[in-house]
Amino acid sequence: MQDLRKGLFDVLVGVNLLREGLDLPEVSLVAILDADKEGFLRSNRSLTQTVGRAARNLNGKAIMYADKITNSMQKTIDETNYRREKQIAYNTEHNVKPKALNKSLDNALSKNSVSTYSYELEAARAAEPESEYLTKPELEKKIREKRKLMEEAAKALDFIIAAQLRDDIKTYQEKLEKLKV
Repeated sequence: MQDLRKGLFDVLVGVNLLREGLDLPEVSLVAILDADKEGFLRSNRSLTQTVGRAARNLNGKAIMYADKITNSMQKTIDETNYRREKQIAYNTEHNVKPKALNKSLDNALSKNSVSTYSYELEAARAAEPESEYLTKPELEKKIREKRKLMEEAAKALDFIIAAQLRDDIKTYQEKLEKLKV
């Protein structure tokens, strides 16, 4: 995300933009795919928060891709329009001219929390996955350990490591299922 802020690339594809404290004023467009699929990530609150990720940018826009407008989408649209009208009225009344927010690169993702996890990728792997030789209790322990590391990596915004750990967990779970049969 720092590279996006530095302008090293123009597009960032994210799957979870609801994390609190995620403040990227450079984001000018948020696109929500399958916005009409009701559920936790498509609730009124979640849609409003996700759309709000572009609100810090003077030219910020949000696009919700959908086949139909759901109640959650309509509430989000109505709330956004209401807030926009209220802000424009306030700005007009108090002669405020919106300015672009220039935030230092260090502030985008607060570094206040010290990373407590450590995970290094193996330089080389054996021909067969490690899970082939583990017992049921060992697999269960590995799954718990990897899940904890994955959660810590995600908390530290190290999504590449978190995804690799998720894949490792899936491999262990598949092997565990085979042992149960």
